[in-house]
Amino acid sequence: MRLTCPICGERDRREFVYKGHALALDRPDPDAGDDAWESYVYLRENPAGVTRDLWQHDGGCSAWLVVTRNTVTHEVLKTELATAVKEAQS
Repeated sequence: MRLTCPICGERDRREFVYKGHALALDRPDPDAGDDAWESYVYLRENPAGVTRDLWQHDGGCSAWLVVTRNTVTHEVLKTELATAVKEAQS
């Protein structure tokens, strides 16, 4: 699989580290309580189909990316800087 870093261009997947589902960008407030934090840390979906994942370009510029991909076909649909995604959510 190849991923396109918005800063460095297209690269082999081995330059990147998978960090989890992109919804992890929505951290609970520090005082949200044990249930909210338990869900955030331990409960993960494992959907078949299109997902949005958080990756880090560890072997390159170290940028954090949100990668939209299809887990069934392995097609990469979109890559975006995580900071741009976070700003768009605000």
